[in-house]
Amino acid sequence: MTHSNTPKQLTHFDHQGQAHMVDVGAKQPTHRSATAHGYILMQPATLDTILSGQARKGDVLGIARIAAIMGAKKTADLIPLCHPIALTRVTVEFETFAQFNSTQHAAVRCIATTETIGQTGVEMEALTAVQVGLLTIYDMCKAIDRAMSMCDVALLEKKGGKSGHYQTPASEIPNK
Repeated sequence: MTHSNTPKQLTHFDHQGQAHMVDVGAKQPTHRSATAHGYILMQPATLDTILSGQARKGDVLGIARIAAIMGAKKTADLIPLCHPIALTRVTVEFETFAQFNSTQHAAVRCIATTETIGQTGVEMEALTAVQVGLLTIYDMCKAIDRAMSMCDVALLEKKGGKSGHYQTPASEIPNK
């Protein structure tokens, strides 16, 4: 794990403060991976509908998984300064919670891992996958629960590249 208190320079701005896409052409391709997660909170009855397979729009988690994978693949189309990346692997998992963090809400946690052999990292692809997966759950269930909310979307781990390995300290990951 690498944590540094040294201020880092933002890489997407030139010396005049103008935004630009970072030049990664001289970097050696290496294996890179990133894992991110996030939650969508909902009424317990909404989770029951998802788990029973009775949602009107179909298999909520199955469709959300495919949407998350598509989101990872389309990250460079959505975020202006992201490089298009040839992803070699995207995995998406869901965990469900009947009670979320001592609240009256149920929740679904989305965990996405992205990998490539390339010249730049895949953190944005993992984070985008999580957000698109959670948004798809919202879209598929909004007719029965418009009060759903997404929270705690975060990078959990990244490996590879010049900056090395980063893992979010366990104390910073909400205990659900």
